[in-house]
This record gives sequence, structure tokens and C-alpha cells, in this order.
Amino acid sequence: MVSEDIMDLAGTRVTVVGLARSGVAAARLLQEVGARVTVADRKGRVELNAVLQHLDQSKVGVALGSGYESAIDSAELVVISPGVPYRMEALERVRRRGVKVISELEIASRFLTAPILALTGTNGKSTTVTLIGKMLQQSGKRVFVGGNLGTALSEAAEHSLQAARLGRPGPFDFLVVEVSSFQLETVEQFHPWIAAILNVTLDHQDRYDSINDYIAAKNRIFDNQTLSDYALFNLDDARVAALRRGAKARVLGFTRTQALPPDITGTYLDADRIMTAVTGRPEEICRRDEIRIIGNHNIENAMVAATYARLSGCSLDVIRQVLREFPGLEHALEIVRERRGVRFVNDSKGTNVDATLKALESIEAPIWLIAGGRDKGGDFSRLAPAIHQRVKRLVLIGEAAPLIANAMHGYQAIIRTSTLREAVEESAAGAAAGEVVLLSPACASFDMFADYQDRGRQFKALVQSLPA
Repeated sequence: MVSEDIMDLAGTRVTVVGLARSGVAAARLLQEVGARVTVADRKGRVELNAVLQHLDQSKVGVALGSGYESAIDSAELVVISPGVPYRMEALERVRRRGVKVISELEIASRFLTAPILALTGTNGKSTTVTLIGKMLQQSGKRVFVGGNLGTALSEAAEHSLQAARLGRPGPFDFLVVEVSSFQLETVEQFHPWIAAILNVTLDHQDRYDSINDYIAAKNRIFDNQTLSDYALFNLDDARVAALRRGAKARVLGFTRTQALPPDITGTYLDADRIMTAVTGRPEEICRRDEIRIIGNHNIENAMVAATYARLSGCSLDVIRQVLREFPGLEHALEIVRERRGVRFVNDSKGTNVDATLKALESIEAPIWLIAGGRDKGGDFSRLAPAIHQRVKRLVLIGEAAPLIANAMHGYQAIIRTSTLREAVEESAAGAAAGEVVLLSPACASFDMFADYQDRGRQFKALVQSLPA
């Protein structure tokens, strides 16, 4: 059932702050329920013109630029996009007068009746969510796949609401949702049937005061679960494994490096076989070398996807088929081209130190690593051992280039370039047959690019334009 407080939104003044994809979707959903919607963003109209085309501006208030906070001050409910800091002073002011500030994820979830399969983590979210979605789809399920990845959850809620009004069945059997820590900061009732934290490593320290604050935000994914739900934890990650003690749902674990504790069931490696016991008895998913995507971290992602799929009724045959065929996501260790014996790999989604470490560990050949961008507070010195061992040349771009270079502890094979084009051309000219040119920045993209996707696509275009 749609919760009663949401049913009462007709005529309510609601301000949606942040006009990214999820903000627009939330505004459309709120219009569906009759709210008086205003969208607000610190950016100007020229910068947001393409986004505004997706809204009926004759029915939506628009507050842009320097005066946008006035729309927050007059709101009776505020819905924020993930990129909006929930502690900003304008939001604190409305909280002090008793106004709720919630995330787009939260408001969307209140209109949904199909089971929510949600997961969060520093790395691997998008790959795992995509795998789960494919397994369910190939099992004949009607599936929404999105959230922080791709389509905003509010779009699923809008479709569900429209179907209900027409007296039709809901359009989805399952909702597979990637969730970020930013989205979880302001949840109240968000309630996944299955929830997981894949891993937690140092990230977004430009947003959080400490790693503990970051972990606490992610841990909110479990807040509203009950004994009829499942909570899945990475037992190889000490920070994540410790969180299971506070779970109210049925606890499951996954591990690549150890035996399952006697009090936990889950998914694990037995020699080279991925096994799961989540249905009550041990079952072989597949051999680890059958998984098409490379890297030990993707073994873990496959374990999680198989766990979700098995709990949701997918057959072992379907799960195996997807793992054997799935080539990986765009911008995540994506092989772009082989030229003169040199492989070019796009890992633009590697926006933090741990993601880049996993990329380096996944490649056996000598690497020309293109890294750099906007620093998010990561400890670049943690890259130094892997770079000394695996990287033939470190090619640096962006604002963080000096920070990365200074953290390399005596590593001298560093090339500084001012553009991504120069980095690609230098690497292509220097790399020998059998080596790999890897873009895995360990940084955000916003100093030089619109986002990590823009960075990855520019990299691919530059690689494809290299003469044969």
C-alpha cells in the first residue's frame, strides 16, 4: 500500500533540490500525486535548459541560480538529489521548523509494492546490479534495474502509480536498485527485501567527516528490514562483516578467502568452485574460470548476484549462463581496442584508490596507467606498491597529478600531460606489444569532464582514432 502521508501530498508545497536525472524524475512523480512542485538548483537556466525540457514548466515552479534557496525556505517537504549535501545550511533551516528533508530514493520507494533488491558499497555496485537484473530477466521476471545506476527509482514509481490508477497489475516483479551512501543519508522508510553492502573503502572524504560517518550512511540500507528480509554482508571486509551484528533481517554472508562461520549461511569459494547454500543446501554455481569478466573483485560481484538471483527464484542454469556471457559494463575494465599488440582498457569508473587497485590487480601484463582528476580525499600512497610492481609508466592528468606523483615513494617513471589526448598519444607511442594502456583514474572526473562516462567515452574515441 502507498503510505498515507504520501497520499496526502495533493496540494502540498514540495521543493526538489538538484536537477540531475533523479531530481527531474522525482518532480514528475510528485506532480502525479498532485503536489505543488518547485525545482531548485544553484546552476543557471542556460546550463540546465536541456534538463528543464523534461518538465512541464507551466505547472512547475523553477528557482535557479543564486536565489534558489528561497524555494527551500517556503517548502512543506524537501526532496534532494544525491549530489546535494544533506547538511547544507538551507536544509538545516527547514529541518529546524519541522520540515522533512528526504531523498529521491525514499519518496520513490513509498509508491512501490514489488520486492526491492538493493545493494550499496564503495565499488562493484553497478556491475552487480546489472548481473542481478540480467539473471532475473532471463528467468522471465519483469524487472526494473536502476537507482544510482541509470534510471532513477522515481521513474519506476511513476509507472507503478499510473498502472494502479488504471486498475492494471504493477509493471514489475522485482526492483533491482543500486544505492549510494548519498541516497541513504535521508531515508526513513526505504525497505529492501534483500540488502547488501559489497565493501567499504576510503571514499567521498570530501563529503564525510570520517570513514565511520561514511560507513554509517551505507549501513542505513538495513534500517527498516525485518525477520522476513535478507541482509548480505562481505565477510572478507572487516568493516562490513562487523555490521552484521546489528542486522534485524536474516543474515547471510559471502566470502572469497575463508570458510563460512558456522552461524552464517551464504555463498563462498570451494577451491575453484563458487558454491551457495542460501536455499538450504550447498549448490555449485559455476567454476571461477567460467566467469567472463576479469578480476577477483568480479568473483565477489558474481557471488552476490548469484545469491540475490537464487533467493529470487532463478535457476542455476540461468545464473551460470549470465556469468559465462556477461562482458562487463562500459567504463569498468572495458577492453576498447588492441593495436599493434597493445590492449587499451577503459576503467573510467575507477574513481577512487581501491577501484584502481582492483583494476591493477586484474591485469597481469605490464601497464601504462593513465590516472588523475579531482581528488576526493583518497590516500594515493596506497597505490604505490602496486604501481612499483605492475606499472611500467604512470601517465598523470588533472588536478590531482601532483598529489599522486608525490605519493609514489621514489617511483620515477612518471609522465605529466595536460590533456587526456596527450596521455593517450604518449602511452600509445611508448607501449610495446604485450603491454596494456589502462585508464583507471583513482579520482573524480569533474575537473576536466562532465562525469566519468564522458571521460571514458572521450578515452575510447581517442583510442579508436589512433592510426592502425
